[in-house]
Amino acid sequence: MAKKLLVTSSPHLRAGDSTTTVMGDVLIALVPALVVSVVFFGFRALGLCLVSVACCMAFETLFNWIRKKPNTALDLSSAVTGLLLAFCVPVTTPYWMIVIGDFFAIVIVKMLFGGIGKNFLNPALAARAFLFSWPAIMTTFVDPFSSHSLSIFSDPIFQNGVIPENFDATTTATVLSELKNQGQMPESISSLFFGSQAGCLGEVSAAMLLLGGLYLLFRKVISWHIPVSYIGTVALVTFLFPKTGGMFNFQYMLVQILSGGLILGAVFMATDYTTSPITKKGKLIYGVGCGLLTVFLRYFSGYPEGVSYAILLMNVLAFTIDKKTMPKRYGTGGAAEDVG
Repeated sequence: MAKKLLVTSSPHLRAGDSTTTVMGDVLIALVPALVVSVVFFGFRALGLCLVSVACCMAFETLFNWIRKKPNTALDLSSAVTGLLLAFCVPVTTPYWMIVIGDFFAIVIVKMLFGGIGKNFLNPALAARAFLFSWPAIMTTFVDPFSSHSLSIFSDPIFQNGVIPENFDATTTATVLSELKNQGQMPESISSLFFGSQAGCLGEVSAAMLLLGGLYLLFRKVISWHIPVSYIGTVALVTFLFPKTGGMFNFQYMLVQILSGGLILGAVFMATDYTTSPITKKGKLIYGVGCGLLTVFLRYFSGYPEGVSYAILLMNVLAFTIDKKTMPKRYGTGGAAEDVG
């Protein structure tokens, strides 16, 4: 029996984009930063990323199988979550710990709320916040090129949550930690732009992250509103109110922009379709809010970084921002189009 054609009421829209193509573009955009992280931190960085991606897809598949639902893991959204979570941890993170983070991101934050499009928090960032249950591991960083001796197949052995003194990679503080705790500016801004700094896997090269962001803009996967308003707000506030003062205003601003997870968060996480506003005005407000919270947390909290928590807090406000910024259709009282 031939299948019947189902015709619904207008309007009829056709588009070449799907969740799979969009998520595939995001994965492509993350490849340059992934390559740089492997160059700087060795093949263990690649191992962490592959394990995280595989576990996220496996957890989503298993959850759907238990619920007897169609498997949504092949839409690649879980792969993006896995790669972004791996980008948010140090190269010394044990495999068992990244697996726990993957479970929290996919099962707790995403699937229990109904799957893609239903979660109100960014899964990768929520999992990163959860992984700070092991603060010593999450704040142990190594110098680039000093961890190539780490085996891709084995975990570094932490003693009482602290990396041992005979560890065969050089541990160090991040740029933001040194700036916050010691007031020490980095010797070279170019090292922050191109990489070669201590940090999480996806934070080390602003250039590669911006290259990925330009690709997403070209592919129209994201719009400029959130990244520009987010980064611009941080730039303006840190330039006008630097903690070093005087002649270092511009340099201080550049350090705040190029170090930590600001560009990774602004381009790849704050722009998440599900957890950010859809109106253009709402996106600008959302980006400004992320920027203000990031600076506030960096300046006044005990933690040198603030991107993850700033975006998570604004995730909670995304629906309200959309509700307040959705324009009304003239004469109907309904909402007009203002999506970007």
